[in-house]
Amino acid sequence: MTLQRPRPRLEPPVVIPPRKSAMETSFPHLLRLHATRRPSDAALREKAYGIWQTWNWQQVDQDVRHLAWGLDALGFAPDDNLAIVGDNRPYLYMGFLAAQSLRGVPVPMYQDAIAAEMVFVLQDAHIRYVFAENQEQVDKLLEARALLEADPAAEPGLLAHIVYDDPRGLRHYDQPGLISMAALIALGREQAAARPALLDERLSQIQTEDTSVILYTSGTTGKPKGVCQTHASFIASARGGIEVDGLDSHDNVISYLPAAWVGDHLFSVAQWLVAGFTINCCESTATTAIDLREIGPTYYFAPPRVFEGLLTSVSIRMEDASAAKRWLYRRAMDVARRHGADLLDGKPVPLGARLSYALGSLLVYGPLRNVLGFSRIRVAYTAGAAIGPDLFRFYRSIGINLKQLYGQTETCAYVCIQRNGRVKLHTVGEAAPGIELRIADSGEVLVKGVSVLKGYYQRPDATAEVLDAEGYFHTGDAGVIDSDGHLRIIDRAKDVGRLTGGAIFAPNYIENKLKFFPQIKEAVCFGHERENVCAFVNIDFEAVGNWAERQGLPYSGYVDLASKPQVLDLIADCVRQVNADLAAEEGMAATQIARFLVLHKELDPDDDELTRTRKVRRKFVADKYAVLIDALYGGLGEQFIETQVKFEDGRSGSVSATLPIRDAQRHAA
Repeated sequence: MTLQRPRPRLEPPVVIPPRKSAMETSFPHLLRLHATRRPSDAALREKAYGIWQTWNWQQVDQDVRHLAWGLDALGFAPDDNLAIVGDNRPYLYMGFLAAQSLRGVPVPMYQDAIAAEMVFVLQDAHIRYVFAENQEQVDKLLEARALLEADPAAEPGLLAHIVYDDPRGLRHYDQPGLISMAALIALGREQAAARPALLDERLSQIQTEDTSVILYTSGTTGKPKGVCQTHASFIASARGGIEVDGLDSHDNVISYLPAAWVGDHLFSVAQWLVAGFTINCCESTATTAIDLREIGPTYYFAPPRVFEGLLTSVSIRMEDASAAKRWLYRRAMDVARRHGADLLDGKPVPLGARLSYALGSLLVYGPLRNVLGFSRIRVAYTAGAAIGPDLFRFYRSIGINLKQLYGQTETCAYVCIQRNGRVKLHTVGEAAPGIELRIADSGEVLVKGVSVLKGYYQRPDATAEVLDAEGYFHTGDAGVIDSDGHLRIIDRAKDVGRLTGGAIFAPNYIENKLKFFPQIKEAVCFGHERENVCAFVNIDFEAVGNWAERQGLPYSGYVDLASKPQVLDLIADCVRQVNADLAAEEGMAATQIARFLVLHKELDPDDDELTRTRKVRRKFVADKYAVLIDALYGGLGEQFIETQVKFEDGRSGSVSATLPIRDAQRHAA
């Protein structure tokens, strides 16, 4: 059977309808509503041992209630916080609802954080109860508990109860406070018999303005802050997106992004409970691509780095393909670049171009969408960081209705949304339903409306810094609103600078152009108060390694590969093409990259160079690699550096190398 690719729905702007009943006050209310109205419909799926397991709404509601009763038996009380750490797992998502059902607050944490990083959030949020996925997370939590117990200034009683989902490897663990998820559910059944009216009483007490979740910021400039968002803010944000795109209970979503990220909470918790669609938890991060193809989601969400990675995999496949297939791919993509986006938006396209595109869809775009797992996608979103226009254009040109969503943790990731038929490559869309936008005199984007945070957890001082007297949230982003009401983000306001010649320097814009090339995984540009722009580049080890093997170029590892003259030539060609694009853009010619180097190691969250959401900590990187920046601007041809690194098991080490520095080819404006 051939699947017909759904066409994007063209819809007018919508207004969020008022809350219809008391049953929509909170997320636990919404869960009860689905369990009552459609108890046998699929709510959650998880792939375990290669087989998809399904929970219907009635089963989810029943498990959530037993988890809540179990927590109550352990002493969990209203206003207590429940930390949740692990990959996307049904019982961890149910943990959000179990805590909320008791008028407590879930606090998701990044699963790849090391124990020492966890300590800050555990202390800041006064965490006594944790839901953990498996042995890896339990080991880190026990290490964190030991660190807290050894700190005389730490609050006593933190991490008193650790509930784990996957029991593998934990049979002989007998530390106090450890209990399995299965044992907690059994305890909950006993507590249900002792206090049968408890949950209904708590449900009746939940207010729409109660804090529903505390999400910690990524901490690009300092310690993370806990963002308190209410049931009302996330429900309104979810409803606005659902109505713009016509989402409903028949949609399928893959859940694989960190639960601590605001984007996952919007799509996999808030919209799940408002729309009632099915979320599907991947078996592991390694099987995400396979799971995508098996489920065939109709609705998809990912940060730009995921779309960059998918494009890299496509490029690697095409490089290994036969000459005939490479020729066909290039010809088809030429047609797609010229006409694909217009066809997706329903704009007029000549008949000949339509026929060429239809042939390309049959031979190239359709199979490509299928390989990516996007054959049934009706709408896909990207958010969390700026996406390069070239990357954005690629996906839309092959018929994937990729759109941008703009927002922050403090705004439920819901400020601007791109509507079907009104997508612009260089903007993030119009103000979402229920949102007001304003550009301050300084150029900063200000936001007011349904999604704005209640406040930072126990930080009224920090709250006052970002919320003004009129209720506008100061985003920290520099932007402009065009004549059609679309917002264009220039960069983070603090990152936008000027070259000594007066040209505006927006590093993120240049970096995104570099990262469009599959050979480049990350880039960091410098130029503020400098004569010209210089750049650090991280190669994509898989893509460049594949290229090196086809060239017959031997290498022993990342450091060796990154320093090869042939690899530097490859990156130099990418930089040359970026400079050509910049030279052709009004006002950007002066920001062409003058010199660059390829770093000897990947920038890594464990080394504090990136946040857990993979955003560059610019000041930290600039300070750590100051000797390299001096070499770039000092005209040197190479520079030795030794760098301290942290390994996944907590050990430390060092990596050293002499890095060649290249001059880049620049173009006349």
